[in-house]
Amino acid sequence: MLDQTYENPKPIVISGAKYEWELVIGLEVHAQISSSAKLFSGASTLFGSEPNTNVAFVDAGMPGMLPVINDECVAQAVRTGLGLKSIINTYSAFDRKNYFYPDLPQGYQISQLYHPIVGEGQVLVNLGNNIARLVRIERIHLEQDAGKSIHDLDPEMSFVDLNRTGVALMEIVSRPDMRGPEEAAAFVTKLRQIMRYLGTCDGNMQNGNLRADVNISVCRSGAYEKYQETQDFKYLGTRCEIKNMNSIRFIQQAIDVEARRQIAILETGGTINQETRLYDSEKIETRPMRSKEEAHDYRYFPCPDLLPLTLQQDWINKIADSLPELPDAKRKRFLIDYKLSEYDADVLTVDIDTAAYFENVAEGRDKKISANWVINELFGRLKRDNDRQISTSPISPGHIGEIIDLITAGEISGKIGKELFEIIYTEGGETSKIVNERGMRQVSETGPIEDALNKIMQENPDQVFKAKQNPKLSGWFVGQVMKETNGKANPKLVNDLVQRKLI
Repeated sequence: MLDQTYENPKPIVISGAKYEWELVIGLEVHAQISSSAKLFSGASTLFGSEPNTNVAFVDAGMPGMLPVINDECVAQAVRTGLGLKSIINTYSAFDRKNYFYPDLPQGYQISQLYHPIVGEGQVLVNLGNNIARLVRIERIHLEQDAGKSIHDLDPEMSFVDLNRTGVALMEIVSRPDMRGPEEAAAFVTKLRQIMRYLGTCDGNMQNGNLRADVNISVCRSGAYEKYQETQDFKYLGTRCEIKNMNSIRFIQQAIDVEARRQIAILETGGTINQETRLYDSEKIETRPMRSKEEAHDYRYFPCPDLLPLTLQQDWINKIADSLPELPDAKRKRFLIDYKLSEYDADVLTVDIDTAAYFENVAEGRDKKISANWVINELFGRLKRDNDRQISTSPISPGHIGEIIDLITAGEISGKIGKELFEIIYTEGGETSKIVNERGMRQVSETGPIEDALNKIMQENPDQVFKAKQNPKLSGWFVGQVMKETNGKANPKLVNDLVQRKLI
């Protein structure tokens, strides 16, 4: 059920068509498990290695080689299932999915069809403005990845790199609960966020570590409600699958393009063929790849080389107890305990490194001030530094915390604090030492501030007269004193002196 603070989004109706059509979307997300070794061998999973250097005999399909399950990959799948509030199946088994492809040396893929390791779960996808979609997870199963065919090195030959062959994947299969491109993109983004918090998948789509097959169909307005009542897929229309999407932006584009293609066919009296298609991001179109296979096309049968997995509940419980605080729980804590805004909470929980950095800054300090420094100063500076990652920030949470402490104690002004931040970011150094050596401490003695104010008043008699007639203009003198003292004057003392002399 949705949290009571959220509402369901309204279905998107495709515009520009003869009739009202609604989108129905389900995803199969392939997430590479974070593990130093492959699913059934000890070969490395390091990305970027020379072709065919991370290949064990079993990965290459050599005769007589038997797979051996990697316990860590099993634990990572269980950890992911628990993070997605899913049922963990204490009994699961592997099957052979038979098909020929040049970069699949065995001639079959070891997967899980009949008995997946993870059962039903759910993901709450926040779409903003208290709108959210609850997307049901049908299953998560373990399987091995295929290799990579390379076609652009020679005009007459193709090459095969087997480094990815046997890498452990989790296939996360959703129900057809998403109703628009933005929802699908938000679902993949949320999955990636949760898995990064859990440490089970780095979610790097550029490296192929997270890919999605997108199932799309269209139905006439109102048909989806009948599906919800009956769970009969006939109401959803014929689906087509867009394979191997490795970009959030392309996922949205492909959904929109494919939906309009299907609508155009249906509105001219045609029928949709159930098939697998590819998205061409240059031509912005989908094109047929092959007719859509069903399970029987792959001639699945239990893998004779692997025993079923039987998991002990105590072992599952230990993994559950070790889970970190996940994004939704952390966001809720930031909203309630720290009294942060929705925007601040969303930004600061976007990934686990950002949340940890902020909490280190905020420990023992004002949470809103800490959030402002991390979001405005740090993020702004990282963006200017070629979108640098927070994990490699040259300024530590301790540095920012010390700057906040100095401002709060009245030892430096906010303006000086920003200058100090830039010095530490670019040059490094100890906060207090920099402040002392560069004379950055705030002037809190009345004498020097009053001398600066008197000088400005003597040089600007007309402005003094105007300010006495209109007290709102007194702020000009505050700014001039701050400028005269290079931002070191205590703003409160300056304001008090200006008020006493001009009003």
